Amino acid sequence: MPKVVWFNGTVTPFESAVVPAMDHAHLYGDGIFEGIRIYDRKVFKLDEHLERFYHGINYMGFDMPYDYATLHAAILDTARAADIDNGYIRLNVTRGTGLGLDPKKLESRANVMIGISTLALYPPESYETGLHVVTAPIRVISSDALDPRLKCIGRYAGNIMAKQFANRAGAGEALMLNAQGNIAECTGDNIFLIQNGILRTPHSSSGILKGITRDTVLMLAKDAGIQTEETTLTPFDLSACSEAFLTGTAAEVIPMVTIDDRLIGDGKPGPVTKQLISLFREHTKIGTAF
Repeated sequence: MPKVVWFNGTVTPFESAVVPAMDHAHLYGDGIFEGIRIYDRKVFKLDEHLERFYHGINYMGFDMPYDYATLHAAILDTARAADIDNGYIRLNVTRGTGLGLDPKKLESRANVMIGISTLALYPPESYETGLHVVTAPIRVISSDALDPRLKCIGRYAGNIMAKQFANRAGAGEALMLNAQGNIAECTGDNIFLIQNGILRTPHSSSGILKGITRDTVLMLAKDAGIQTEETTLTPFDLSACSEAFLTGTAAEVIPMVTIDDRLIGDGKPGPVTKQLISLFREHTKIGTAF
């Protein structure tokens, strides 16, 4: 299976792909991205990812050289060139090339990349036994500083530092709180709790990325008759819930069984979590074929 990169319309092997040294994301984190899954030669939730992507482009004020239809076709063409059954698409756009913060000094329009590869955030056994999670001292960026719905490359510096904290603690993942001390998200995932049979997750105003997998799980839960609630959650709620799990494009749906060495429920993946994992895996059969 070849790993390939499409950069501004040119496809090259993954290993030899390059970007300009003065690319604005390389210099300043001035770019946005999407991670998209391929399941059985179908791109999962492609339109939902592209919609969020173009909203971010508009918000950031990038001079985007490709319209929606052109980029949609380029993603499918690149996946076809990679000849991959199951994989991971990394979609990047940066403001362009040029030294200096001022966008007026840029030498080019936006740089756009489509990378086709594979990615596994967690060991396969963690999906059976569950993740051990620690609370990181790194807080998410406040929503009044940078809208958390924006999947900005630069905002992930804090998430990377939180992940380093989890690695040093020997944990599988790190929980990040917001400035008010409420639960926000993990380093690359949204979080869900089961309390008294209700599926609860932090509201988007808590400083979270409004994840596409998160929205998919909420939809699947409602269709299955599970009551859902988007609300404010505190660390105490993790001590008062029977189950917890994380969601994300790369993570998919994965159980969470401890927080800071305290058991969640009985310390094993629970029945609602298992049900939603099964429903999600079945749902991934739906996608855009290439």
